[in-house]
Parts: sequence; structure tokens; C-alpha cells
Amino acid sequence: MTTHSEAALSPRAERLRIRAGAFAGQTAGLAPGFVQGNIAILPADYATEFLRFCQANPKPCPLLAVGEPGDPFLPGLGEEIDIRSDVPRYRIFRNGVLESEPADITSVWRDDLVTFVIGCSFSFEEALIADGIVLRHVQMKRNVAMYRTNLPCRPAGRFSGTMVVSMRPLKAADAIRAVQITSRFPNVHGAPVHLGRPDVIGIHDLATPDFGEAVPIEADEMPVFWACGVTPQVAIANAKPPLAITHLGGHMLITDLINSRLAML
Repeated sequence: MTTHSEAALSPRAERLRIRAGAFAGQTAGLAPGFVQGNIAILPADYATEFLRFCQANPKPCPLLAVGEPGDPFLPGLGEEIDIRSDVPRYRIFRNGVLESEPADITSVWRDDLVTFVIGCSFSFEEALIADGIVLRHVQMKRNVAMYRTNLPCRPAGRFSGTMVVSMRPLKAADAIRAVQITSRFPNVHGAPVHLGRPDVIGIHDLATPDFGEAVPIEADEMPVFWACGVTPQVAIANAKPPLAITHLGGHMLITDLINSRLAML
């Protein structure tokens, strides 16, 4: 994850900057206080099954919005959002195989494509940091470490797979507090799915994450694992739709939703 030192811009200003090609990096730290989302875009004949997959697996796939077929705009998430150009970097898959990672998908947009926006851990990380919990990947300006696990997702139609998790090393007292804080954010993955021994969930080497970047774990810390929004990318790769589009890890859609309003009191 990367943080940014420049003066904070509004979500709309950041989207316009991205749309113009003036920014193509990771979005952590941009528009602080506002929700960022993972995206998945699928043909309409796959969309109903993917919707059921998300509903069956709300921890890794907490839905924030679903677009109309062929409509690239998401007015419920922000002013003039255009999903074709407002994400810094995309991933285009053909039949489950990664084809390219462009900065704009206008040229491949079709009238049958449906956009899904899924909650992102950036929202609960902001709450953890506000409570004084140190997140090492933020401190080191790295993308969070993410791992494939043996935790099965509930299948829906052609979509299936195992959960991807993100990991943050924490001291025991901070881990307890993190469970309390993130439990209030079910729309952005909620409480951790596992604490401690990674081998129990099929992770055998924390130094080599499947996605993101590794961070050191100190002797008095434990790894804490949250469900991750990369999970649907694995399910999409397994389903092998003729066309699928997602975000590149860390390159999120910045919305006008306010992080604190996602919290359950």
C-alpha cells in the first residue's frame, strides 16, 4: 500500500485526475475519509450467478453497488462516476486468462456488461489507524500481503473457489481491539476470519504472499487475517467468462461514500 503526502483532494477531483491519466498508481491515502471499492465487471449472462456468489460469501464479497447492464455510471456511489475510466488500472480477462492491465476500458466496453463494486479494507484500516493501531504495510508504504487459503467459498452457478485473505501483524492486545473495531464494518469485510497459525488455513509461507507485498512479523506479534476482495477475482478466473474486468490490486474506485457511515453502531 502506498500513502500520499500531497494535500487531500475530493473523491470527484481524484476521479477526474485518474480519468485524465494524471494518476495511475495505488489509491491508498487518496481522498481520506471516503470509501474505496474493488470492482468486477461481467457479461449479463454471468451477472446473476456472480451476484448470488457475492450474496453467499458476504465476508470476502461485501457488495456496495451493482450497475445496470451496459450502464458505466454509478450515481449511488458518486457524482459522474464512469467505471470505464475512473479506476487507475484494470485487469482484463478472456476465458479466465489475464490479457492486459490497461488504464482505461472504454474500447472494450459492451452493452451487456454489469458492474459490481465490492467493499475494500481501506475503510476499516482508516478506523484502525484512528484508534492508534500501527499497520506495518502502511508504515512501510507497501501493498497489504494477500494469500490464497484452503477456506472454501460457497459456490453459485459457475463461480467457485477458495477465499483470499489479507494479513496484518498485530500484538495480541491490538488484535483484540482490531476484532472489536472491524466487526462494526460488515460492508468492508468485517472482523478477521482467522488469527494466529497460518498453516491451519493453508498458508505455508508468509514471506511469499500470492498478491501484494510481504511485511515482517515481530516476535511479539501474530498474523491476523481478514477476508479479501481479491477472492472474487479467483472465482472469476475459475468461471472463465469470455470477458471479465477487475481492478488491479490496490488500484481502487474512489467513491463519495463516507467511511464512518459504513460502521454499525
